[in-house]
Amino acid sequence: MEIKFIVIDDEPPALQVIKTYAQQFPWLKLLHTFEDAVSASEYLRQVPADLIFLDINMPDINGLDLARGLTTHPMIIFTTAYRQYAFEGFELDAIDYLLKPIPFQRFEKAVQKAQAHSRQQLLPAGTESLLVHSSYQCVKIPLHDIVYIESMEDYIRIHRTGQAPVLTLMTLKKILEKLPSERFRRIHRSYIVAVDKVRTVVNRKVKLSSAAELPVSDSYIDFIRDWKQL
Repeated sequence: MEIKFIVIDDEPPALQVIKTYAQQFPWLKLLHTFEDAVSASEYLRQVPADLIFLDINMPDINGLDLARGLTTHPMIIFTTAYRQYAFEGFELDAIDYLLKPIPFQRFEKAVQKAQAHSRQQLLPAGTESLLVHSSYQCVKIPLHDIVYIESMEDYIRIHRTGQAPVLTLMTLKKILEKLPSERFRRIHRSYIVAVDKVRTVVNRKVKLSSAAELPVSDSYIDFIRDWKQL
């Protein structure tokens, strides 16, 4: 599976490092490099890229601001010499965050995460199964097997009836967009539940068919009212 990428960094040596590292992976195809964010932004309006290596500290436009302003949604791997930007980078659903100088092993891990993410082939909402990439293989999960989904930072864990959970690279927000809203509801920043697997609600906790008990947070308290009306 080919991944087309661009690199945006105002430091030519940093551009060269990423170009050299990327040559070790035949499935990475370099489209262009840019030393300024303005030119890169204009390019992306015309040419779609699957992945962007994006420096955060640039003189014209901050890399975080550029990411927020994109009208398309390519994968992003932030690069910077400053560790304090990591949280903001992951808040933007970045695939990874590389601290300069970038070791090759760390670059390899980041692009493998990007490859795994690109292989996520979730079926459209309304279908009866979804496919996720886990442990270098595609796993087909019938929707009726899902009990709940748990956030694990930049991964999620899909808990199933009578089977081991499946860990896959994705956010709760992204997977919720792919699931039928009448069957799956978010109840907490860390949990999505299958509505038909909820057995009881007591003291703002739901008990599921698997016997797991999960909290309902203030932001999703409407779930309790809606569940009682089913």
